Amino acid sequence: MAIIVNLDVVMAKRKISAGELSEKIGITPANLSILKNNKAKAIRFSTLEEICRVLQCQPGDILEYTED
Repeated sequence: MAIIVNLDVVMAKRKISAGELSEKIGITPANLSILKNNKAKAIRFSTLEEICRVLQCQPGDILEYTED
């Protein structure tokens, strides 16, 4: 089982840069990069909530489940 993070896709659709998003949601660009590149082991609900607020999307737009 794998959870895929499609944050880069949603960011591209909303035309927002990683630097701008990290500033608006209050995390470091390095931590945002880890999340965007599917290297994160977890995400706080508060961070996910801020991402969804800024990008005006639902958690399901960002996170996708796939079977191995």
